Amino acid sequence: MSRNQSILDLEIIAAKIRRNVLDICRQRGGYASQGVALADITAALYFDELRPDGEGWYHDCFVLSNGHDAIMTYGALAETGHYTMDELRTYNADGSHVDQSPIEGQLGFEITAGSLGQGPSQAAGLAWALRQKGSDKRVYCLFSDGELQEGNVWEGAMFAAHQKLDNLVFIVDNNDMQASGHAADVMAVEPVPEKFEAFGCKTRRITGTDMAELLDTFDEARATKDKPYVMICDTRLWDGIDCLQKELPMAHYTAKGAVNWDAGVAEIEATLAALEEQRND
Repeated sequence: MSRNQSILDLEIIAAKIRRNVLDICRQRGGYASQGVALADITAALYFDELRPDGEGWYHDCFVLSNGHDAIMTYGALAETGHYTMDELRTYNADGSHVDQSPIEGQLGFEITAGSLGQGPSQAAGLAWALRQKGSDKRVYCLFSDGELQEGNVWEGAMFAAHQKLDNLVFIVDNNDMQASGHAADVMAVEPVPEKFEAFGCKTRRITGTDMAELLDTFDEARATKDKPYVMICDTRLWDGIDCLQKELPMAHYTAKGAVNWDAGVAEIEATLAALEEQRND
C-alpha cells in the first residue's frame, strides 16, 4: 500500500494528538492517560488507514467500544479540523456536546460508547451488514483488555470468525489497567492472542506505540482473507510522556489537579521540536 503519510509525519501527528489530549483534559480532568497512550494508534488510523469518502469524512468505519477513550478521537479530530480546540475544551462541561462517553450520532462515533463489551458485537454486525450490501468498507473497532472480561466480546468474535469477516479489524488496547486496578488482578485475560485464535481470528501482538509496526500490522490486516483480524496493542498509561507516566502511572481517570499538566505539555513540545527538526534535516 502506498502510504498517505511518512512514519515521521505520523509520529509528529501523534505528538500533536497527545498535546491536544492534555489541553482538553486539563480544564476539568478526564481520561488523559489513555488518550496519550493511544495517540500513535489514533494517528495511524485516522491519518493513514481510514480511507476518505471525498465528502469530508471517512469511507471506512471506526467503532469505539470503550467510551472513555473518546478523548483520543477528539484529539485526532482536532487535527483533521472536524472539531476546534475551543469546542473540545468544553469536554465534560455542563451542557457541552463534547461528552466523555459519546452517544451514537455524535461526530466521530458510530455507537453509544461506554457500555463496555458492546462494541465488538456491534462492529461485527456492521461488518456483516456492509458485506451483505456488497460494500468494500472496512470496520475497525477499538476496545480495552478489561472488556475481554465481558462475554459479549467473545460472542462477537465467534460470530465474526464464523462469518469470515475479513473486513473487520479488532484493536485491543492491552494496557493491563481498569477502574478497579490491574486487569491481571481483577480477572486475568491473558493469553489474549491465543484466545482470539481459538475463536478463529488471525492475531498479532505488537507494541502500541511503534508507528512502523502499527502500519505493517494494518497492512497485514488488509491482506488477510476469510478471517477477522485482531491487533493486540500493548500500551501503558501515559505512554509518550515520561514525566506523567512517572508521576501518576495508575491513573485510569485523571482529576484536574492530579498531575503537572504544564510539565507534560513542555515534554510534548520538546518531542515535537525534535521531530520537526528531524523532518527538516
